[in-house]
Amino acid sequence: MTEQQTTEKSPNLPPDLGRGLAYLKAEVRKLGSDPGVYRMMNGAGEVLYVGKARNLARRVASYTQPNRLSNRLMRMVSETETLEVIVTKSETEALLLESNLIKKMKPRYNILLRDDKSLPQILLTADHEFGQLTKHRGRKTRKGDYFGPFASAGAVNRTVADLARAFMLRTCSDSVFSARTRPCLQYQIKRCSGPCVGLVSAGDYAAQMDQARRFLSGESAKIQRDYATRMHAAAETLEFETAAIWRNRIRALSGIQANQDINVPNLHDADIIALARSGEKSCIQTFFIRGGSNYGNRSYFLTHNTESGDAAVLTAFLGQFYDDKEPPAEILVSVMPDETTLLAEALSIHAGRTVRISRPQRGARTKLTEMARRNAEEALARNLADTSSQRRLLGELAELFNMDSPPDRVEIYDNSHIQGRHAVGGMVVAGPDGFNKAAYRKFNMREDGAHAVVQGDDFAMMRQVIHRRFERALKEDPDRNGDSWPDLLLIDGGKGQLSAVSEVMDDLGVADITVVAISKGPDRNAGREQFHMRGRDSFTLSPQASAMHFLQRLRDEAHRYAIGTHRARRQKAELTSPLDGVPGIGPKRKKALLAHFGSARAVSAAGLQDLEAVDGISKAVARHVYDWFYSGHS
Repeated sequence: MTEQQTTEKSPNLPPDLGRGLAYLKAEVRKLGSDPGVYRMMNGAGEVLYVGKARNLARRVASYTQPNRLSNRLMRMVSETETLEVIVTKSETEALLLESNLIKKMKPRYNILLRDDKSLPQILLTADHEFGQLTKHRGRKTRKGDYFGPFASAGAVNRTVADLARAFMLRTCSDSVFSARTRPCLQYQIKRCSGPCVGLVSAGDYAAQMDQARRFLSGESAKIQRDYATRMHAAAETLEFETAAIWRNRIRALSGIQANQDINVPNLHDADIIALARSGEKSCIQTFFIRGGSNYGNRSYFLTHNTESGDAAVLTAFLGQFYDDKEPPAEILVSVMPDETTLLAEALSIHAGRTVRISRPQRGARTKLTEMARRNAEEALARNLADTSSQRRLLGELAELFNMDSPPDRVEIYDNSHIQGRHAVGGMVVAGPDGFNKAAYRKFNMREDGAHAVVQGDDFAMMRQVIHRRFERALKEDPDRNGDSWPDLLLIDGGKGQLSAVSEVMDDLGVADITVVAISKGPDRNAGREQFHMRGRDSFTLSPQASAMHFLQRLRDEAHRYAIGTHRARRQKAELTSPLDGVPGIGPKRKKALLAHFGSARAVSAAGLQDLEAVDGISKAVARHVYDWFYSGHS
């Protein structure tokens, strides 16, 4: 069947299909048989699809046969105006590159993992004489030992607290450590051995760090036996206080194990991954097993075409999920992905060791994958119910605010500061699938340039936030082809904030977006909020109305995010010492200066002779510190 015959017999085909087919046929002639990655793009430069191929010419040629294409692929071909290819050395390298590009570019015809925030880990630092026990997210840039991932920040926080109690390790930052002149509360409640003030030797502390490292590596039983032996020995010599300390440490370790232990022989480091799907939506449930302990589970949701099989969905998930994460030695799946051998080889290269992908058929491992599958089904059912309710509520907002259709993207804004200090603006995003936390943004207020903020001016703060938000949107996507443009803005404030926002949007030429300001009611009572819009009298809703509860939830989330961002900025500023910026002043000299003068401010105001009188500070160093502060660096 010719291309013309196909078009004639199928009048519902995309009108530009013929043009797209002709373009791809011409491009196929230019391609070789090398492995690589190809990108299909539309006329606006938007990446439509990213794929990998063992043979680029043969793979792209498959898109030129309309009788073998699904409706989705025919739409994609009809939009394609540009084809870009990257030749690779092997198909494995192409697979790794494909996953990276999909995650980065988010092409709309690929199966996308949208909720892929970095998972928290536990870090035992190795760049300080007295290492820190801390929670870590993101890339492994700091020297030390990493353990995880954990499914949630809460699980990490609980484990860190229990580990500090069991092994007496410090959790404070290096800057706080160097500034201490006396033991903190953590030492008083027996959660730290006090290395900051010399209450434990470097050798003994290193031994404590090594025990924690071994415990997290799976030697929990051996360490508990050692602690039990020490407890009994102390009790036999009537050292009951010491025995109680070892008892409390054992309890802390038992508390960790009670939540994490699993009983699967020979399963040390593994991820259990199971799939459940309903139509165009899938849920993938992942359990994290490290050192024989269960580090929790997490649900991931993917949207895709009904034509995509379970194997294809799982393949897309695995490639994108492990793009920036180190895969474990074993990956147990409920459905075998496409090209399992190739995928395992790619993950092995990424991890620097062998990674096995398997589907258990019997025994305890089968029970684990079945448990993960049931969890996936339940999570998917809850998500579908929540999505349905969310869409209904968005429909109510459209009717309430006289919008043409329910909004797909709602942005809610709020500001936070204390008397103008550490001022920040926060933007949260919601849509049919709930809150999109990956799209949240914070704005540290600028006191110079366009829309500069005078301390405490809430209207100026809101003007700056909106200006920066839409100035960037106009630069990155002026034609509004992407999904980053909002349909509805909700502003925490009254008529003044509404006027400030409207003024900026008029200036930028984006006044067609619906803007609603939400002000608190009389006496700040929840349920009596006022709503303000341009060209419309202020109004309120019944306190029992579902739309009112929904709008309160959106407003409260923006408030929570802005407050949290402000607190984090304020805390960071409080923990930063002027001494941190002085070249040549390390932890020991900083501690000596703070012990002598009491504060960094007193150091900055000290005279040269006073600085020379400090133990451990030579005349040359004293002169350097004096010149630093009096030359205006501070």
